Amino acid sequence: MKLKVMTRTLVAVALGASMSASMAVAQDREGWPESFTVGTASQGGTYFAYGSGWANLVAEELGLSGGGEVTGGPMQNMALVHTGDAQFGMTTMGPAAESLAGTNPIAPGLQMTNACAMFPMYQTPFSITALASSGITSIADIPDGAKIGFGPAGSTSDTYFPRMMDALGVNYERRNGGWSDLGGQLQDGLLDVIAFAAGVPVPAVSQLEVQTDINIIEFTEEEQAKILAEFPVSEFEIAAATYSTLENPARSVSMWNFAIANCDLPASFVKAAVDVVMSDNARMVGIHKAARSTLPENWDKNKVLKWHPGAAEWFKENAGADIPDDMIHGM
Repeated sequence: MKLKVMTRTLVAVALGASMSASMAVAQDREGWPESFTVGTASQGGTYFAYGSGWANLVAEELGLSGGGEVTGGPMQNMALVHTGDAQFGMTTMGPAAESLAGTNPIAPGLQMTNACAMFPMYQTPFSITALASSGITSIADIPDGAKIGFGPAGSTSDTYFPRMMDALGVNYERRNGGWSDLGGQLQDGLLDVIAFAAGVPVPAVSQLEVQTDINIIEFTEEEQAKILAEFPVSEFEIAAATYSTLENPARSVSMWNFAIANCDLPASFVKAAVDVVMSDNARMVGIHKAARSTLPENWDKNKVLKWHPGAAEWFKENAGADIPDDMIHGM
């Protein structure tokens, strides 16, 4: 099946390698695509910045044409990568599990088993932002019927944050949109709250706090415990240094993100792309601070997706990964 992406932004252009470099690796490139795309999410979110960055890096290092593509986020990325409409993408473990089970709302009933784990990215904290002028300083302060922006439809935030709000007894009106657009609506008074699920610092939040006074709202211990008991998330603290608005760490929960690859891509291609990303963490952190967690030892955070054979080979050779055969595609 073919899936249309409503908004497409190609962030990288063709970056040619030298003739000698191409010849040196020609024998290893059988079946490689001439170009590739990485499914990200909306502009203003971490996926877009992070994904466009590593797409550019891989394109440059491997001498291919490649770039990041604006999508609806993790759910749509699972679908695009499964069908091959995107070679690579990024997802979180919750949407990945739902997609494998055939409950992805983009294609209900379709088990998206042709999207494979590629490399660990970072944890996605769930956090809430409101204007300081609203007087909202806690989840309990969110007024009845508040207009809450949950991000792009089908995103991790849109999938899980409304359920979390329901669990915490918040009564709200649901709004969707790209993070940059929602940030503008919050600033204009069209929204009461934005519920973010994105790697930190979230570009839209960083932009907001430069332009106006905001409150970054943490979960109470009781709220955090309730969410941990009901959802596939882990404890997390947003460091005070993440935003100038924060004076102390903010209590949160998080979900792991992984890069994904179409399972039919050549193993040598995926292994080479993984090597570019994972071999120089400082370079990745320069793309986005969330990449501090893009480390080889975090391979074990994938409990859901089968590994692409090329990625599994890289982590076995370079991280001592003990990946069982039944967690590697095609084995």
